[in-house]
Amino acid sequence: MIADIPFSELKVGDTAEISKTVSETDVYNFAGICGDFNPLHVNHEYAAKTPFKRRIAHGMLAVSLLSGVLGTALPGKNTIYLEQNLKFHIPVFIGDTITARVEVLELMVEKNIAIMKTEAVNQDGKIVIDGQAKIMKKT
Repeated sequence: MIADIPFSELKVGDTAEISKTVSETDVYNFAGICGDFNPLHVNHEYAAKTPFKRRIAHGMLAVSLLSGVLGTALPGKNTIYLEQNLKFHIPVFIGDTITARVEVLELMVEKNIAIMKTEAVNQDGKIVIDGQAKIMKKT
């Protein structure tokens, strides 16, 4: 079910999250969608010779989970991404469970715009990505 929280009901400090275990299928499907077939993502033998020792998921695949939270949970329906800044901390490996979280930091009520803290952590609680998003809630 997709949430539809009216902008007038948002409060600074509101949070939401979703979790997903990244599968090999996810990585191949994402490569097909975005065209990024970097061998670090899709070639076992190549990735084994890198400092990571195994394949890693696309950073933007993990970032896309943040979009999922914004578009389905907080604030949900009719949310439009305006900006996003990101910092990648550690790689996401196939099999990692990533929890994407957003938190309302600031509200510009007159414009239906919010600044959101964005963060993705792995199953060990380590931050893989963080940043801020600017979103608009269409009415």
